[in-house]
Amino acid sequence: MQHADASLGLPFMKMHGLGNDFVVIDQRGNDTRVSEALARALGDRHRGVGFDQLAVLNDVAGADIGLTFFNSDGSTAGACGNATRCVARFEMARRGITSLSLKTERGLLSAEDAGNGLTRVNMGAPLLEWHDVPLAREMDTLELPIDGNPTATGMGNPHCTFFVEDAELVDLPSFGAAHEKHPLFPERTNVQVAHLVGENHLRMRVWERGVGVTLASGSSSCATAVAAARRGLTGNQVRIDLDGGRIDIDWRDDGVWMTGPTAHVFSGHLTPEFLAAL
Repeated sequence: MQHADASLGLPFMKMHGLGNDFVVIDQRGNDTRVSEALARALGDRHRGVGFDQLAVLNDVAGADIGLTFFNSDGSTAGACGNATRCVARFEMARRGITSLSLKTERGLLSAEDAGNGLTRVNMGAPLLEWHDVPLAREMDTLELPIDGNPTATGMGNPHCTFFVEDAELVDLPSFGAAHEKHPLFPERTNVQVAHLVGENHLRMRVWERGVGVTLASGSSSCATAVAAARRGLTGNQVRIDLDGGRIDIDWRDDGVWMTGPTAHVFSGHLTPEFLAAL
């Protein structure tokens, strides 16, 4: 993203991955600093721009680019797979390269051009121990003592995956809200409902903590694929159909790789008046 005249306001990009939408702000080489208040104002779909997550680009040692994420309620997120793919795609095109490294709270991630307009990101190894997810107390993460016996997985953020008979029939707004703040998850949790469609093929719907129902979620897709493989429902390579479209997950020895499309919708500026009102 090129930095325009400051008198025009703060430049940003709007992107999405399978309908999971983001605002992207580039802090590199300037004095911009994104606050919780700015994130909340921007996330308002009526008075701001609206997003599921805000991705902030930074200069960082040891990687091509640094990323910080905010949810629409102003809280921070340790990982956001679809936003990572979107930013990686844009940055690879800008630099004329086919791979790059990104540093997030999750750690150092690798991204590459997967061909046919798709982008692949290694989201790192899943966190399977209770204290790493994290959970409130020691227990087996494969089947939690919650009605439905969901599986807990950490992907830099906590996930709770329910395998159900038909994900379409779940009242996700009420179900997700009820489980996001379950006392077993001290940092709240993302909630997924999924069912097996066929061999290595899942249908999944997502409630994201601090956001609500989303059309897609990269980290949730990774967590659900890992949970399905651990429970013997699938192998390590899984196709997942989300409300927003298809994503492919491959749990390898070096991490969980996620492959899917990205879209840069538009670029714009937050006006000085909008920023001054914060």
